[in-house]
Amino acid sequence: MLRLWDGLDRALVLRLSMWLGPVMAGLVSMWLGQDSNWDLRNYHWYNPYAFLNGKIGFDLNPGQFQSYFNPTIDLLYYGLATYFPSRVTGFVMGYLHGLNYVLLLMITRQVLRAGEPAAAGAAPYRLPLMLALAGCAGFSFLSQLGNTMGDNLTSLTVLGAIALLLRQWPQLLAGGARGAIVAALAGLVIGAGTGLKLTNANYALALCLALLTLRASLWLRFSTAFVFGLGTLAGIAVTAGHWYWLMWKTFGNPLFPQFNNIFKGPLAAQISVADMGWVPKDWTEFLLWPFIFTFNPRRVIELPMTQILWPIVYIAFIAFIAQRLRRLWLAAPAPSASAAPAADAPGARMLLVFFALSYVIWIKLFGIYRYLVPLELLAPLVLWLLLHRLCALPTARVIGATCVLLAVIAGLPRVNWGHHFHGEKSVTAQVPVFADPEQSMVFTVHGDPPMSWLIPNFPARLAFAALGSGFPESPEFSARVAQMVAARKGPLYVMLTANGLAPGPRQGGAVPDPDTIARQLRVHEAGQEILKRYGLTFNDASCVVYQAGFGGSKDSDPYQLCEVGKLP
Repeated sequence: MLRLWDGLDRALVLRLSMWLGPVMAGLVSMWLGQDSNWDLRNYHWYNPYAFLNGKIGFDLNPGQFQSYFNPTIDLLYYGLATYFPSRVTGFVMGYLHGLNYVLLLMITRQVLRAGEPAAAGAAPYRLPLMLALAGCAGFSFLSQLGNTMGDNLTSLTVLGAIALLLRQWPQLLAGGARGAIVAALAGLVIGAGTGLKLTNANYALALCLALLTLRASLWLRFSTAFVFGLGTLAGIAVTAGHWYWLMWKTFGNPLFPQFNNIFKGPLAAQISVADMGWVPKDWTEFLLWPFIFTFNPRRVIELPMTQILWPIVYIAFIAFIAQRLRRLWLAAPAPSASAAPAADAPGARMLLVFFALSYVIWIKLFGIYRYLVPLELLAPLVLWLLLHRLCALPTARVIGATCVLLAVIAGLPRVNWGHHFHGEKSVTAQVPVFADPEQSMVFTVHGDPPMSWLIPNFPARLAFAALGSGFPESPEFSARVAQMVAARKGPLYVMLTANGLAPGPRQGGAVPDPDTIARQLRVHEAGQEILKRYGLTFNDASCVVYQAGFGGSKDSDPYQLCEVGKLP
């Protein structure tokens, strides 16, 4: 066993892991099955379809307000799942997510390279390998492996920007044209991720501010951060500029319907549309947040989660800040590089500042745990760096190894965001024939479970509109619905969930169990109440149930269509 452990400290093993890591992630993703997470059902599947088929503005928010998120990030999955079996799609998505391990390994090697082998604890290859594996064993990363939520995909741009800066560290500190190019390219990379998913804006801002801590002249710090910022804006323009322009032309708000209190697009209420339910409620919670969401994970995530890493890292940061303040108060010199080589490694200070700022911005803006994937990946390395600044080398190694091992064991996820069995197609749905789709229209009246994932199976010129969903409706929105109804001569329908119901007409069909009857009664009553606000109603006797599902579960998510008419 000891020989095997020593054998890991070889350059060949490190290089092989960089090739095999993404492949293993792809295989695990394929083994998990077809992705079927809630967000995929709500908008990740509908949005790219709508973008490619001219449905923007033709439909009305069938995926709730998320219908208008930039679909560029979802085009890859949509293309794969449309033309390839779900196993292929799962492998490719997992492989791409596994590239985070490669970037994390590059970052770890770069930060720990100073003073090798001492900085790596006499294990210049094994230590980076272990820290990178520990980073990829986090709850949020593994629970999203292979799925479409986007956090594991855009984390590549965050880690990629950091890896680029660290790899070109001497050029960055030297300034000049080469340093400016490095800063601009890093900004371009992380800006591309921000354009794909706006929740990465906190990482772009944190990394820009962290560049102000470079050990260089004040002018070089500000100029580097400024050029990085310009690169970030360019990256956002590349991946999101086309979408912001389309939203501006169609709705009068480039971020529609978010920040509509500023842009005042007519179809949405003039509010900011921000979900602040996950952030701390007061300063006490703000200061104790890692402990609070460790003991009560439902404050930051919908899944049952167990983790102990964040309180450990938080305590280490507090101890480090206290140590620095004490030195400033006593005017004591910092420890020599020989005492703590990993502390003075190239880019270590920038990485620590970036980590701390990203956490603070996240806690103020979002508070949603799955947005922390880049920090979760970096957390074991950051803890290692902090301990080497706080303790002598032998003590730091023992404490660091123990904490990281315990954190990995405790944090391994036992749940995920939802998967189904594999099938030849990622999504299947039985759809009736429409005589003249352009003259018909389908409403959805409940946001949960979401229904928009079914829309790509229907004729492209059949309009859909979600009523009473999470979209911030305005009077102009109601008027637009009335205009769409008046412009169509064919039959109108409402689409409802039909879990527990057998396919076929509801009238005269098999009698479901009492729980299903009660559940469907609630669905129908809620649907009637929402349609009534628009002067509409539907006929229960007209409802027909159709099969639908993800992957090999073709009948796992049946739905029903019922004819809609106008109230007298």
